[in-house]
Amino acid sequence: MKINKELFLYLFFGVLTTFINILIYTVLTKMFLFHYQTSTVLAWVISVLFAFITNKKYVFSSKSYSLSAVFREGLLFIIYRILSLGIDLLVMFIAIQILNMDDLVAKVIANILVVIVNYMVSKFHIFKTREHG
Repeated sequence: MKINKELFLYLFFGVLTTFINILIYTVLTKMFLFHYQTSTVLAWVISVLFAFITNKKYVFSSKSYSLSAVFREGLLFIIYRILSLGIDLLVMFIAIQILNMDDLVAKVIANILVVIVNYMVSKFHIFKTREHG
């Protein structure tokens, strides 16, 4: 069975992004004793920067390098990632505060949901090929 190259690359970089997110989260919460919400936000910022670069260049092969195109893609990417941060924080809150789940298990579950949402938005809205400009 032939796997779609774009989907494979998205999953590959999604796993790397998730690893970066969880690693930074873990270091901040376990080594520096930051609150889980603060750690989630800081891990999110770094992983979003990594994700934008890898999604633009390797996954969706966006050839738009004009200032306006990069600004548009970057702005949309950040807006949708802020929405996915909301999903991340909400899942973390529900899992930890309401369901009394381990924070690392909650983080993994939240990241799975975020990866799915982010792929759909990136593919069909942010980096979609434009016919006329």
